[in-house]
Amino acid sequence: MLKGIGASPGIAIGKIFLIEQEELKIECKAINDNHIEKEIKRLKSALVKSREQIQEIREKASTEQRNILEAHIMILEDPELVKTVETKIQSEKINSEAALQTTLEMFVAIFEAMEDEYMKERAADIRDVGQRLLMNLLGKEQLNLKNLKEPVILVARDITPSDTAQMDPEKVMGFLTDIGGRTSHSAIMARSMEIPAVVGLGRITEKIKTGDFVILDGETGQVYINPEEKLVDLYNEAKEKELAVKRGLRALINRETISKDGKKVELGCNIGNPNDAEKAHENGAEGIGLYRTEFLYMDRSDLPSEEEQFSAYKKVLEIMGDRPVVIRTLDVGGDKELPYLQLPREMNPFLGYRAIRICLDQKEIFKTQLRALLRASTYGNLKIMYPMISSVEEVRSANTVLEEVKEELERENIAYSKDIEVGIMIEIPAAAIISDLLAKEVDFFSIGTNDLIQYTTAVDRMNEKISHLYNPFNPAVLRLIQQVIVNGHRAGIWVGMCGEVAGDKRLIPILLGMGLDEFSMSAGNLLPARRQIHGLIYEEMKNISEKVLEMSTAEEIQQFLTEATSQ
Repeated sequence: MLKGIGASPGIAIGKIFLIEQEELKIECKAINDNHIEKEIKRLKSALVKSREQIQEIREKASTEQRNILEAHIMILEDPELVKTVETKIQSEKINSEAALQTTLEMFVAIFEAMEDEYMKERAADIRDVGQRLLMNLLGKEQLNLKNLKEPVILVARDITPSDTAQMDPEKVMGFLTDIGGRTSHSAIMARSMEIPAVVGLGRITEKIKTGDFVILDGETGQVYINPEEKLVDLYNEAKEKELAVKRGLRALINRETISKDGKKVELGCNIGNPNDAEKAHENGAEGIGLYRTEFLYMDRSDLPSEEEQFSAYKKVLEIMGDRPVVIRTLDVGGDKELPYLQLPREMNPFLGYRAIRICLDQKEIFKTQLRALLRASTYGNLKIMYPMISSVEEVRSANTVLEEVKEELERENIAYSKDIEVGIMIEIPAAAIISDLLAKEVDFFSIGTNDLIQYTTAVDRMNEKISHLYNPFNPAVLRLIQQVIVNGHRAGIWVGMCGEVAGDKRLIPILLGMGLDEFSMSAGNLLPARRQIHGLIYEEMKNISEKVLEMSTAEEIQQFLTEATSQ
């Protein structure tokens, strides 16, 4: 038995097909002045061919996959990448393969050094695009997974997003890789296709061969190579139960989210682009609890225009109809860098010039986004949310800019909705502590637990030595959450949550008991959360949450919840 990272849930049982990826040997060759233009021309031809290949894959890909492949096309079109390779060819007088490989290694190192796990995983996308480019420069054939003759479980050092997009779910039962994490694009795509996957297995490619028989558990991350028949029977039973559960969950798509004793809450989805809204709608989301607009600004060389933003926001609002869509204004800085903004290098970027602080300082960027949001508001039920709020002054300043933009639109006779709710993210302890004051200034709160936990406990969750201290069960975190909900309700506003905790089945019972009005999570967690809430009794959860808030340690709380919710 091997243990890896469960990247996409589900059980797969079957034969292995080992993808033996050729290691490219790049030779650095010196060239003379006469060959510089020839090498640049070769590079440009490889760029065109690579773009055409990705576009061809993209045409047949699902919505979520198309979005990832669009990001790959943007890497190919990144002027900084292309210019750096061309400059190396010219200044160092080396062949295009060597110049490209050195440049790719530099870009990969930059992304791998980032704190944020999502951004760190983007290094894999650069590797994927870079490998394709190098293969085309060397005139080698690309891997094609479309021609598999029978259903198999794929094993590879890594499976790239472009490989994943070519998979036929009828032929690929699951996949296993040496490297990777839960936030890698291949893992995200596997979840979107509902293909079980375990990644980060170390050297599974050296321990397995084509034709071996395996059991893959994408939930636990366990992999059994050539297991005994008794174990195969057990997992076949588990797979049957899993399929029955899935069928049961689909029946909940258009149901309300309501507890056994009639407490109604709203289940929304967190999204990063307009295409994600389609997945949310398909899964019966009652709204979008968080639209992260920063992805519109990333992987490009300049700011998105008002029209581009308007189109993106309009599309999401139209998909969701009259269901609420909470769109967060620009949240960059920290580890989300925008090279074209030339943000200052900081000793501690997470406590620095980011999010609302940038928007209030560079008001033209903020105004462009607000104009696009207001113009799109007539196409659905828009709610605007400001991130990284730490004071009443920031809310008032942001609202002043919003009013200025409304006045501009009125002077230009441009329509916008007159009843847009405006809220804030509660992700800084200061905001939670003064939530009674902030509640008088806004229409709603949305608790961002990812940062709230990090800031409250002073724990960098990406630091392996202290990551065990990043704990949502920490009494300080739970008390702040409860304080925010109480203060919001006293002021007559609704309180939601859009951090990872909102979809955590261990914490849903106490959040319900605390009176949380809206839970926003990934599309895959939505139906299991709805089923869980259907089985809970609000009044009982209220009593449980009151007891939890009196407890002293995270361990004590976890133990109590395990016992209380299993009875």
